[in-house]
Amino acid sequence: MAELPDQVAALAVQRSQLSGWRDISSLLVDFAITTWDVAPDALGRHLPAGIEPDVFTLDDGRPRAFVSSVTFLNTNFFVRFAPFIRLSAHQTNYRAYVRCGGLRCVWFFGTSLSSVGAVVPRVLWGLPWARSRVTHQTDWQGPTLQRYEWDGRSAHGTEHLQLRGTGEPLARLDGFKDAATTQAVLTHPLVGFLRRRGSTVVTYSVGHAPLEMQLARPEEARFTLWEDRGLVARGQAPHSALIQRQTQYDVHLPPAVAGLGG
Repeated sequence: MAELPDQVAALAVQRSQLSGWRDISSLLVDFAITTWDVAPDALGRHLPAGIEPDVFTLDDGRPRAFVSSVTFLNTNFFVRFAPFIRLSAHQTNYRAYVRCGGLRCVWFFGTSLSSVGAVVPRVLWGLPWARSRVTHQTDWQGPTLQRYEWDGRSAHGTEHLQLRGTGEPLARLDGFKDAATTQAVLTHPLVGFLRRRGSTVVTYSVGHAPLEMQLARPEEARFTLWEDRGLVARGQAPHSALIQRQTQYDVHLPPAVAGLGG
């Protein structure tokens, strides 16, 4: 059984290199990754057997794991078998940075989508998607963010984010060896795992060009899902916030059963 996570990780990598007939593509606009550092044991209590927190040592010596709220506006969103149907909707992904065997990947706590389309992955594949109501606005000067505001509510909780742009490119962040490691962990996970109804763990993958994100300064950031899970204290400042004006994403579906413990 000790080899199972490595076998699952290898399968997930193979799937990340394939395209399924249900693949989804979208241009993501106002793409932000807001991250908090959390206690590894607290995060571990939410993970199935075979998946564990990816632990890093902050500059002050504390071992910590990371979770992120990823917010963006889907534009030109379509499924490849029906490219004539194009949608636009706000989306938030709640993810934690984890390991499955030797693979760095993410664990999804849930997704909120400001469209009736949220019912499709929930009903079709049993995924933890919820419909949300979101208002958001941004101010950009070329590729540089001036201001980012996001307010949402769904069954996953309330979402409130205000960022100021810095115009500074992503560099080494606290807890990471260098800028390359920071980018690889926080901005380039291609394989995700999550739990669907009935506690079955499934996996799916995404594809996108390397992100070119800038640092942003959080003025306010609260996503109550993290508080409800006992991971982030109310009022806890984010570890970091990253922003990119737009990027193209492909999601490879349908999800596959991962074969991990519940």
